[in-house]
Amino acid sequence: MAGRRPWESCDNNLTKLWSGHQLAWPVANAQSAIHLEGSKLQLLEANTSSGASACGCSAAPLFGLRVCFCKLSLSPSLSGQPATQDSAMAISSSILFCYLLFSLISNVASSFMYSDDRRDVLFPQILKEEAVTRLDELGKVSDANGYLQRTFMSPASVRAGNLIRQWMEDAGLRTWVDHLGNVHGRVEGLNASAQALLIGSHLDTVVDAGIFDGSLGIITAISALKVLKSTGKLGKLKRPVEGASCGALLIPGCRTLQVIAFSDEEGVRFQSTFLGSAALAGILPVSALRVSDKSGVTVLDALRENSIDIAEESLLQLKYDPASVWGYIEVHIEQGPVLEWVGFPLGVVQGIAGQTRLKVTVRGSQGHAGTVPMSMRQDPMTAAAELIVLLERLCKHPKDFLSYDGRSNCSTLESLSSSLVCTVGEISSWPSASNVIPGEARNLSLDDGRETVLYELSNQLYQICEKRSVSCIVERKHDANAVMCDADLSSQLKSASYAALKRMTGATQHEIPVIMSGAGHDAMAMSHLTKVGMLFVRCRGGISHSPAEHVLDDDVWAAGLAVLAFLETHV
Repeated sequence: MAGRRPWESCDNNLTKLWSGHQLAWPVANAQSAIHLEGSKLQLLEANTSSGASACGCSAAPLFGLRVCFCKLSLSPSLSGQPATQDSAMAISSSILFCYLLFSLISNVASSFMYSDDRRDVLFPQILKEEAVTRLDELGKVSDANGYLQRTFMSPASVRAGNLIRQWMEDAGLRTWVDHLGNVHGRVEGLNASAQALLIGSHLDTVVDAGIFDGSLGIITAISALKVLKSTGKLGKLKRPVEGASCGALLIPGCRTLQVIAFSDEEGVRFQSTFLGSAALAGILPVSALRVSDKSGVTVLDALRENSIDIAEESLLQLKYDPASVWGYIEVHIEQGPVLEWVGFPLGVVQGIAGQTRLKVTVRGSQGHAGTVPMSMRQDPMTAAAELIVLLERLCKHPKDFLSYDGRSNCSTLESLSSSLVCTVGEISSWPSASNVIPGEARNLSLDDGRETVLYELSNQLYQICEKRSVSCIVERKHDANAVMCDADLSSQLKSASYAALKRMTGATQHEIPVIMSGAGHDAMAMSHLTKVGMLFVRCRGGISHSPAEHVLDDDVWAAGLAVLAFLETHV
């Protein structure tokens, strides 16, 4: 090693894995190592007693970024002989090298470390710490023990709504609940006659849910409005932001600054998605009030059990006047892996994929499981199993089923091959006993999104049922066409995201990602009323609808800052 300069044996590879939240500089032949611990750079002494290498990584600072340094300690004489003069020179050079590297990294890291003055404009107490605490608190409001579940007008849903109302009032908003259980928070702007901006997301969850789906959009909006209140800007908005049910409540000059927590988006209880937002958009049919859950309770019954007495006329009055609305925006976790993969906490949604939800009921002949010969059975459960496999094959390989005819052309088939997803989310049988051939397999809920696929699925489905001597009934429970987000709103959200990230890091940001949404959102229903825009927030592993769903605290912060930056353009 005599005479070798420390940088000659260094691994010059600089690795930056933003999606993995790690920034690593391998450093060889260094007597000291540098790492980032919280918000401080520290210089660590190397162990020169052996030739072993070691690496250390910091705790996670801004955006979960960690800085790691690998050190290769010097062994002046591996045979135990005294160090030579060249070794001593190498040691000195290594120390100098690390000092220079320390200075370099200090400058790089300075963009992620901000003074108290900068923290004042980032509002971490409200947009990060309080927002994360509220998400955790809301995540504990559940109808089940051991996992998160809140469905339309359930006891936990009502408790969550009351909690959200408290937080809205803390932000300076006047609150109420409308005739379909939507929670509203309102504040007047400077110009009550201007068209209103609506902000919202949903407070209900799936079964065994994560804590961010829906709730993140509500909490970030409330937090941004609370910052405006704390800075004295809440009442100075040029354009009203509104989520009120003007028709139902007959409020004069209802164009206001508001946030909406929609009562039902997931559709778990009544198998009818967007109950809350569809009512405000004016696309919820009166017949939806008579839809029943598995216990026979109707939507109307569920509302009346919570002291909401709604008539058919009241439902029609919930619709907004389109002329009074300027637009709708929604913040939501991505529920996919793209943002994590490209290394950005925020992304603007270009459009939302269409979807159809079917309920298939297969009826056969109920009988004793031990006495009816296999050749004489009319078993709806085995028929349902074949239908499930059919759906999987059709959606994985649509070209094997669809032809180039009036319904399908070459471009359609290519698109389907790369974008189509289909899911069987629920199945049950009657009488559901181990020693009884089922008489019925019902609630075979199918989700997919292309009309050509639905047409072919129906054809294949009825052929299988006929072959097995069982009957099939197919009901459409939900239809939503694909929605493109408004270019102007998307541009504003992109600018707001850019400003938020630059404000947090102090550095110029790259282009904000623009991505498609494969999941449905309340924005789909609201698009029937007004132009819509959506902002996605990175989630770990792209996992959602699961307890493993997770968003970094700093990404919650970034989302809140982006909403704040968006609203500040209207101040």
